[in-house]
Amino acid sequence: MYQQPQRPRRNFAPFIIAIILAGALIVGLRLYVGSAEPERPRNAKQTTACGAGGVTLTVAASSEKAELLRTVAAGYNGRKVGERCADVVVVTKASGGAMQALARGWDERQDGPRPDVWSPASSGWVTLLQQRAQGNDTGSLVAAENPSIAKTPLVIAMPKPMAEALGWPGKKLGWADLLDLSAGSWAKYDHPEWGDFRLGKTNPNFSTSGLNATVGAYFAATGLSGDLSEKNVADPRTRDFVQGVERSIVHYGDTTLTFLSNLQRADDAGAGLSYISAVAVEEKSVWDYNQGNPTGDPKTLGKHGKPKVPLVAIYPKEGTLYSDNPYAVLTAPWVDDAKRQVAADFLAHLQAPEQQRRFADFAFRSHEGKAGKLITEANGLLPAEPRTALSPPAPNVLDKVLSSWADLRKPANVLMVIDVSGSMGAGVPDTGRSKLDLAKQAAINALPQFGPHDKVGLWMFSTKRDGEKDHLELAPLDTVDAAQRKTLRTRLDGLTPDGGTGLYDTALAAYQHVRDRHSGEAINAVIFLTDGKNEDNNSLSLENLLPDLRAESAEESVRMFTIAYGQDADLGVLKQISETTNAAAYDSRESGSIDQVFTAVVSNF
Repeated sequence: MYQQPQRPRRNFAPFIIAIILAGALIVGLRLYVGSAEPERPRNAKQTTACGAGGVTLTVAASSEKAELLRTVAAGYNGRKVGERCADVVVVTKASGGAMQALARGWDERQDGPRPDVWSPASSGWVTLLQQRAQGNDTGSLVAAENPSIAKTPLVIAMPKPMAEALGWPGKKLGWADLLDLSAGSWAKYDHPEWGDFRLGKTNPNFSTSGLNATVGAYFAATGLSGDLSEKNVADPRTRDFVQGVERSIVHYGDTTLTFLSNLQRADDAGAGLSYISAVAVEEKSVWDYNQGNPTGDPKTLGKHGKPKVPLVAIYPKEGTLYSDNPYAVLTAPWVDDAKRQVAADFLAHLQAPEQQRRFADFAFRSHEGKAGKLITEANGLLPAEPRTALSPPAPNVLDKVLSSWADLRKPANVLMVIDVSGSMGAGVPDTGRSKLDLAKQAAINALPQFGPHDKVGLWMFSTKRDGEKDHLELAPLDTVDAAQRKTLRTRLDGLTPDGGTGLYDTALAAYQHVRDRHSGEAINAVIFLTDGKNEDNNSLSLENLLPDLRAESAEESVRMFTIAYGQDADLGVLKQISETTNAAAYDSRESGSIDQVFTAVVSNF
């Protein structure tokens, strides 16, 4: 999405791993298999027991522990607290999304059920909320101290053979070892067949690992291990270094789903060492992946075989940080004394030995940080590690680090392709608007996530929109300046439904269009939204489409992030398209979800 003057650039790849090791505070990541469903509150029915006379406590929890908390709550509900019956309802909400929702006042129509207790993956998000809420009508929503319910340290997950080539587990690995590896390729370690070192990174606006990897870049740039200041963040030399690191990233992601689910598919195909070399995740996520369950959902445990090539955890000898899963009772007007009493009782229940054993059963450490029975070398984990814990920067500095990312991140080269077939004119229940109306608005709302170094283009498609072609270009791939933003908004706003769904020909044409304009300095991708199945009988087949979507090399890749929109969308086909390009398919078949889904898709750039 950009064309910048060419200039000699330092090779910052050697620093990437050290950066993530040093700075990632904690990983609050939702892992998925198959499709990258957005992190929105799950309003599935939960077991409650009290009826109208009881007290209901709503807990918004980060995804990696929400399902476990639901199970614990089901056994707790109906308990008498004081003089009243108590129920706890757990909703899933991404840590970054919950922080943003609380800071702006929490709109239940957009953000889901309003919480009484918030449990993000990391206290870093609580720190950011305190910083963002200053001077707002929301005021202070959380207390200064918020106890942990379980902990898990950030680690670097690597395929076991790769880590063993570096000396794991006997050798204490740290910055120097990983810098040495990143400076060249695996050939230096007698494994030229593994190629170059490959690393991914998540978006810091949504993902805890991405937020804290960005923090780590500043620590690495300054040589500090603590007391990072706003002056350090603003220093031009520091910014140049951080920008160089960001430009070295393979691609971003809204969660580690894209990396770990693709790794699982590669492993299934016998290519577990070819997709990615390392990714920053929680220690428990290493265990989850090694069980064949990268989602970490207790309900899916055992439904997929264990990987042929397991992951192991590298704990940086220089130190790392814990995902402490704080339990923050909100100091908001809607949290009355009765709810506070239930909140305190449920916290005590969560920290009791029986519940702590349940956390340990899914490879969490205790709320005190003690390793349980699953934290073993046989599982790729080392119970004596980490030896050193690092501390995050001050609230104002953390906020500056996050806000700097928009300027310094790797640019993107993205073509948006929107289905305008006749079925997109169907009404969406309870909204008074059509599917196309909501999709247009979602795309317009996502445009501010693109920056001046990006390029964005727009196509619409149905059937025979431009002669025999099923697609029509509405805005060319161009730098996102004021004029391009206006053009994109105008063209999106003017979309009208008509025709059938020319899915396969359009998908190939969009892929080839971006491939022909590929930039080695950018993330090259397609956002492809459709509400139906291929209806062009004269198009190529899916079997002929998929081979043409495979890049000859990682350097030439174009990722197609697909959105299955509405109940009639062919999610299975869209998954195949996305998986072939090492991207992710997003499920927006639930009514009213498209705005959050589109935002999640754009967070990959």
